Amino acid sequence: MPWHYRFGYCVLTLLMFRLVWGVVGGKWSRFASFVYAPSSILRYMKGQGDALHSVGHNPLGAFSVFAMLAMLLVQVSTGLISDDEISAAGPLTKFVSNATVSLASSYHVTIGKVLVIVLVITHLVAIVFYLYKKRENLIKPMLHGDKLLPNSTPASADTSATRTLALAILLACSAAVYWLVSLGG
Repeated sequence: MPWHYRFGYCVLTLLMFRLVWGVVGGKWSRFASFVYAPSSILRYMKGQGDALHSVGHNPLGAFSVFAMLAMLLVQVSTGLISDDEISAAGPLTKFVSNATVSLASSYHVTIGKVLVIVLVITHLVAIVFYLYKKRENLIKPMLHGDKLLPNSTPASADTSATRTLALAILLACSAAVYWLVSLGG
C-alpha cells in the first residue's frame, strides 16, 4: 500500500501540473486551444476536420484528455478519503464523515478503477489506431514535444524560460500535494 499511495500522490501532482499548464502553458498545451464544440467533433469524425486539428489535440483526443483528467481527479480524490478498514486509510479520511469514507472507498476500488482502466485502454487503442491506420505517430511528439508542421502553423514558445516555468509549477504542485497529504498527520 505505501507504493499505491506514492503513485497516487505522483498522479495528483501531475494532474495539478497539467491543470495549471493547461492555463499558462504553451499555445498548444492550453485548454483553450483544444476545447471544441460538438459540431466540430462531428465534422472531425466525418473527415472534415480543420488542418490545425493535427497540431495538438484533435477534437476526439481533446475529449479523451478531458475525460481522463476528470476521471483521474475523481479517482485520486476518492483515494485520499478511502479506508480499506484493515490497514490503510487515505490521509484525509479524518476530515469527512464515515459515510463519505465508505462511499469513496467503494467507488475507488470498483467503479473508479474500472473507468480509469477503460479510459487508459481506449487511449492506448487510439494511439495504435493513429499509428497504423492513419500513419500518424502521436508518441514521438508526446515524448519530445516537437512535430513537423506547415510553416503557417502558429508556433508555441519553447524556451529555457518556459521550461523553467514548467519546472517551477511542477515543484509547486509537488509541494502542494505534500502539504495536502501532511494535513492527515
